[in-house]
Amino acid sequence: QVELLESGGGLVQPGGSLSLTCTAPERTFSTMGWFRQAPGLEREFVAAFRKNGGYTSYADSVKGRFTISRDNAKNTVYLQMNNMKPDDTGVYYCAAGNRLILSSIRRQDAYDYWGQGTQVTVSS
Repeated sequence: QVELLESGGGLVQPGGSLSLTCTAPERTFSTMGWFRQAPGLEREFVAAFRKNGGYTSYADSVKGRFTISRDNAKNTVYLQMNNMKPDDTGVYYCAAGNRLILSSIRRQDAYDYWGQGTQVTVSS
């Protein structure tokens, strides 16, 4: 079994920044990414990074504001969140998997392992 370890959540004012970190200590995954879930809403895709080719994907709502990066040697993925908005509030979940096809990279059911979630709150 694999446990994904998340850190970096917290409270930030609109326009501020936060950085999230997720580490898979037991195994290397071909694709790691982030989803989020606001209260009362479905979990939604945020960003993902595929090791092979360095492919990245972003939700339209965060493109240009969030940046995903990866340290393959440490099997760690980061999410730098800038110019944050209240709509960014939610629980952020790290996700990881292998053998994902490109067309499924935004689908939560394509990932095999999940972190427990870290709360991100954007409020003045």
